[in-house]
Amino acid sequence: MIRAFKFITGPDNQSHVQEGTIKEHARTDVVSIHVEETPAHSSLDWHTAPEAQYVITLSGTLEFITRGGEKFVLRPGDVLVAEDTMGTGHRWRLIDDQPWRRAYVVLKPGAKDTFVAKNPA
Repeated sequence: MIRAFKFITGPDNQSHVQEGTIKEHARTDVVSIHVEETPAHSSLDWHTAPEAQYVITLSGTLEFITRGGEKFVLRPGDVLVAEDTMGTGHRWRLIDDQPWRRAYVVLKPGAKDTFVAKNPA
């Protein structure tokens, strides 16, 4: 199973985190893919996702936190499904000595992601 986390915007307008997996062999509609690299020891202050997207970490270990204090650590091979496109957002910081290399896979508007929550609400 592929370990995953998902950011959503709750009815309280806050970003929240769900832990789970990505459903294997499932497909969804996407519009683009691009890659980025950020130097080791970097961070990014409060922001929301620019669009619904998968963020596939290739290298680097990060700590994410929401304004409500929800935290998780993202490691190489993990997938983040970022769907908190509005609200209070989240921030991150690199916590190891590696650059953050990742691939962004942007979902087609209205497409369903393939995230499966560990403890569905």
